[in-house]
Amino acid sequence: MVTLGLSRVNDTVAAKHPGLREYATCQSNAFMKGIFTLVTGSCVTFGLQMFIQRKFPYPFQWSLLVAVVTGSMASYGVTRMESQKCSNLWLFLETGKLPKDIGTDPRS
Repeated sequence: MVTLGLSRVNDTVAAKHPGLREYATCQSNAFMKGIFTLVTGSCVTFGLQMFIQRKFPYPFQWSLLVAVVTGSMASYGVTRMESQKCSNLWLFLETGKLPKDIGTDPRS
């Protein structure tokens, strides 16, 4: 049995997909970057709002709401971008070819 994080993968499945461990590592790193971005983005936004609140007073709960929403949006963007890189890695490891660049296709 091959262990990926907390789950176990059968040896036959792991043998069919030799890049499984690299993909799982990449995806784990993507999620950790997303969590780090959520915390950092929320804290930075909250700090900036505390600075701005000195000049323009407004209720405290709006500061928390805006900080969490901003951190969540930044986290979503980072996690999505990193997960796309992991998908491209998985395709490369499975097929040996890089996925086509969508931006260069004249039909898209």
